[in-house]
Amino acid sequence: MSLALPLGRPIWDWLGASILAEQGRWLLWSPVTLGAGIGFYFALPAEPPAWIAPVLLAMLFFVELRLRRFRPLAVQAMVILLVMPVLGLLAAQIRTDQVRAPVLAAEIGPVDVIGTVIAQEPLEKGGRILMQDLTIPGLATSQTPARARIRLRADDNLPKPGQRVRVWAVIGPPGDAVEPGAFDFRRHLYFQKIGAVGYARGRVQVRGMAPDPPFTVRLEGLRQAMAGKVDARLDGAVSGMTAALLNGQPSAIPEADLEAMRQSGLQHLLSISGLHVGLVAGLVLLAVRALLALWPPFALRYPIKKFAAIIALAAAFFYMLMVGSPVPTQRSVLMTGVMLLAILADRNPFSIRVIAVAALAVMLTQPEAILGPSFQMSFAAVAALILVYEAITPILARYPRGEGRVGRILRGAIGLAFTSLVASLATTPYGLYHFQQMANYGVLANMIAVPVTSFWVMPWGLLVYLLMPLGLEGPAIIAMGWGVELILWTAHWVTGLPGAAVRVPAIPLWGMAAFTVGALWIGLWQGRWRWLGGLGIGAALLSLPLAPMPDIRVSSDGVVAAIRTQDGGLLVSTRRASRFDSDAWAQRDGLANPPKRWQPAGSPADGLRCDGETCLYEKDGQQVALLLGPGAACPTGAGAVLALRGAPDCPGPIIVGPAERAAHGAHALYLDPAGIRLAKVRPEPGARPWY
Repeated sequence: MSLALPLGRPIWDWLGASILAEQGRWLLWSPVTLGAGIGFYFALPAEPPAWIAPVLLAMLFFVELRLRRFRPLAVQAMVILLVMPVLGLLAAQIRTDQVRAPVLAAEIGPVDVIGTVIAQEPLEKGGRILMQDLTIPGLATSQTPARARIRLRADDNLPKPGQRVRVWAVIGPPGDAVEPGAFDFRRHLYFQKIGAVGYARGRVQVRGMAPDPPFTVRLEGLRQAMAGKVDARLDGAVSGMTAALLNGQPSAIPEADLEAMRQSGLQHLLSISGLHVGLVAGLVLLAVRALLALWPPFALRYPIKKFAAIIALAAAFFYMLMVGSPVPTQRSVLMTGVMLLAILADRNPFSIRVIAVAALAVMLTQPEAILGPSFQMSFAAVAALILVYEAITPILARYPRGEGRVGRILRGAIGLAFTSLVASLATTPYGLYHFQQMANYGVLANMIAVPVTSFWVMPWGLLVYLLMPLGLEGPAIIAMGWGVELILWTAHWVTGLPGAAVRVPAIPLWGMAAFTVGALWIGLWQGRWRWLGGLGIGAALLSLPLAPMPDIRVSSDGVVAAIRTQDGGLLVSTRRASRFDSDAWAQRDGLANPPKRWQPAGSPADGLRCDGETCLYEKDGQQVALLLGPGAACPTGAGAVLALRGAPDCPGPIIVGPAERAAHGAHALYLDPAGIRLAKVRPEPGARPWY
């Protein structure tokens, strides 16, 4: 008999007993398994049939009816492990169908693009507009995208929301991911119904206001007016960041200041999400409750805390409207709303169950949100803080609190540092996956910037909203700017410290998933067996050195290719064009500096030899030919041929030319002694609606 049976039985018995002992925590896994179903949908290479999720749900419902009378625990487990993933699949399918809209198949223009401006976005140089109700010559109504985003010339003025404009522009489909596994811009814009992007070749011509503009367009005009009032009183990055906190548009902040915010670990202050919405709701809740408490007859007779919670919820919703209702803010308002509703229901708002309900609500209404860093990092931080404080509160209760002002200040500083540390540790793997960067002094920067934001910047921001209808917002904007200036100073100071930021290669998806499951296993269970989640976290740490990096990349348009050097660096075929792609490749490889152009003749030390427009790259016994121009000659013996210009007419087991890139997007090649592995952005062209 095999040793697996006698050893396996006690383990399974122990696991079964542990699971049954924590039946009260089972429901907390519902958002996890729901998210697994959503993730499965987006990972599929092709769109699943529309009937598959409803059929599976019907089958599971029939099984549940049969089990309900005899096996109630089995029914509960089945709902969490089987029904919730299928429900996630169904929610993702419904959402994908709801936002379905035409997407341009190829670049066209220059052509007249006529439409209504629904949003404008000032940039460091120039700006861009988002248009809908489009009319594009040569395109039928069924082929015309619902929305188009166009970057204007640097010397042009931004039109106002609600205006009908005409732009002479080159437009095309949204860009692909820069490499397989990278952020998918096309999918991201698909869920915003943006089916065309481009740039203006002429100045914008305003044709007047659109008839009866919707409320959202009018609100956009108010937001831009607010940005104008801020710009009239503040300068440079301070003006851009102050306006961003008031209207949700950080695009006017100079790139140098944005980079300082990233490297110092303060970039989350620019994303209007949980921190800002929580501050708005919390400040309003405390202020309204304090004011009502000043009226004793009312305070003693009515539940002023609940009245304050209702007004705080309205304030959070108003703030979401003022910052443009981006998806992260919608999620934050939803989560804050659930917490405020918990107050109305006399429940603890700082409960992991409240976070689970908020996560369920977000994923059911916006399933695509789980793919982005905002959802992942915000829920990871909040859940980690609640779970950690839930675990240490009984321990802290055993020790007496220090008395005196110094003791309270010290306790507050330690608490703030500990909170920043927990949030940073919880969000670091997701930051490494999406941004390949870790801020080493993030706790220090947040200890300075977060209190300034909480106790100075956001209270003055609320006063700006209150005083603006009266035209008295000037002093509040200036005071708010002082706090923003201190935050920017902190970002630049921390960035200047030695080793402020460390870049690492992008961790693989399985590494991030292993960390998520491991961390949730430790956090959601309460018995000793929870520490088995350390295996998932350990696997995530191992994924860092084990993550394979492509040896050769080629962009979807064939303008630039890159090779890996013997020392792990990156060389590209050109730095004159497609810098976005080559810089993104360097970032995903964890390189601190942009890649350099390879020498015209190549370098044997880098495994590259070039003869005119033909280059040969060798590594681990494999050889790849890169044809840089139409005059390139076909080499012999190459295991793969990549043609950047013109259609290749060379024999080989792997051929990548314009037709392959048009169908599959950017390509990446991995070379090892066993052979050459090819990866594509779109394995099955046209198999998903956003392709």
